[in-house]
Formats: sequence, C-alpha cells, structure tokens
Amino acid sequence: MPASFNTIGIIGRVKTSGVKETLNTLVDYLLHLKYNIIIEKETAESLHNLHLQTIDREHLGKNCDLLIVIGGDGSLLNAAHTVINDETPVLGINRGSLGFLTDISPSELEKIKDILAGKFILEKRFLLTSIIKSDHTVIGTDDALNEVALIPGAIPHMIEFEIYIDDTFMCSHASDGLIIATPTGSTAYALSGGGPILHPQLDAIVLVPMFPHSLNHRPIVIEGNREIRIIVSPYNTTLPRLSCDGREYINTVAGCHITIRKKIESLHLIHPLDYNYYETLRSKLHWGKKLHYTE
Repeated sequence: MPASFNTIGIIGRVKTSGVKETLNTLVDYLLHLKYNIIIEKETAESLHNLHLQTIDREHLGKNCDLLIVIGGDGSLLNAAHTVINDETPVLGINRGSLGFLTDISPSELEKIKDILAGKFILEKRFLLTSIIKSDHTVIGTDDALNEVALIPGAIPHMIEFEIYIDDTFMCSHASDGLIIATPTGSTAYALSGGGPILHPQLDAIVLVPMFPHSLNHRPIVIEGNREIRIIVSPYNTTLPRLSCDGREYINTVAGCHITIRKKIESLHLIHPLDYNYYETLRSKLHWGKKLHYTE
C-alpha cells in the first residue's frame, strides 16, 4: 500500500446507464484536485477530455496507486481480477443495482477527497484459486473473488462427485453442482442458493450444494486455510463445467481432480470512513430498520 495516492487509474463500464456522466464528473474533479490520472483505453472513449493518458486494462495495476471503478459489483469484480496480482487498492463508485463492493454513490464524490488524503478504511478480501488436473496434467486454472462453481455442462443433468477437505473425505454428492464461496461471495450466487451470509473479515469458506439429490446435504462453513478437493465421478452421464466468478467456463473430464485453496494475493478494497457493513446489508437486502422502543 503506497503512503499516498499520486496516480489514479480509472475504469468504468461505459455501457451501463449513468457511467459516462459520472466518469466525466470524476475526471474533472480529480483534475481540479491536481492528481495525475490514467484512463483504461476503452473507458477513455467516453471522455470529453481526450488528452489524458490512457493505458491497456492489463497494465493498470502496475501504473497506478489507486484504481477507481465506476459501475456495479460486476464491474469491480472484473477490475479486481486485472489488478489483483499487483495488490493495487480498489475503490468503487456505484452505478449498478446492488453495490456490496461499490459503496460510494455518484452524489458523494467529495468522499474521494478524504480518501486521497488518507482517511479511509482498508479491507483485505481473499480470493480462491482453482486448479483442474487429469492424470497429473493441469487442464485449467482460474481465480475467484466471489465463488468457484461446479455446474452442469451443456445438457442439465445430475452431477456425481466427492469432496475432500485437506485429503480427508467429507462426503459424496449427487446434485446439480456445488458453490464454493468466499465471505465476499456469500452475498452473491451462494446466497441465492440458500447459503449463509459470512462477514467479510471471517477467514472462512462456505460450500453450498445446488439442488442436492438428498435433502440431508446442507451448506457447510469451513476454515479459510483448508484445501478443498473435488473428484468428478467417471460415471457421470454428462460432464460438469467449472466457473470462477461467472467468467469463462472450464470443461472438466471424467475422474479429474479440482483443487481449491486460498490465493496468496488479496484484494485491497477501499471504503470511506463512514462505511458500515451492516448498513449495507440493511439497505441492499431490505432488512428492517432499527426499532426505537420507549419504556
């Protein structure tokens, strides 16, 4: 983490409604504050100011001290994968629907001035790395900030597989698949599958079966440093696919082993000082407001 933020990288999902307006307002604001700015090339096409430095997406992390993402949680998720190996801190301005990760609204850009002055909360969110091997040969690998999901192939069909935790057999499954989520991802796909919400600072992983054949199979939370191994049954009628954060699918093969463990590098997520995780849950999930009882 740099002592100060001198060069600010900016990336936005310009096809999302409202992003172009927020992007231009943010650029004008940062230029007024005399900060050096670099813009991701595709994002720069939507700018009024065409004289700013631009850069390819894959080089953002090595060339800025802070990356500001304009969009929804999906936009921040994609941007995080771009800069994660450099551990460049990321700040999100929400132009999406939920905003669990992008918690500054477009009307609150003045909060960025305080953040650039060092007044912020830093959270480190861990990722998962998955490796698929067949006969000791790697056939696919990817990282996930939210979840690793074992899902049906092109034809929906029940999947059979075994789960091991640190080489200790846990159980066998016959289901539509399995979601393995981080605390960050516990409010995403895993939540819709009936999994629990994990506080983002927990060092834990949740395994959520998808429509299991047996109702006795329930979500389970394990320690974050454990290694998970899935063995895909060689007798499946159709072979499942692996998806990390809903990105490109990796096809499995009969009898392959899928190893999932915590990634060494983490996402450095920046929040304003008034960030409150429980308030985020209340506002995004429409939980009840505080009741003021009087005696």
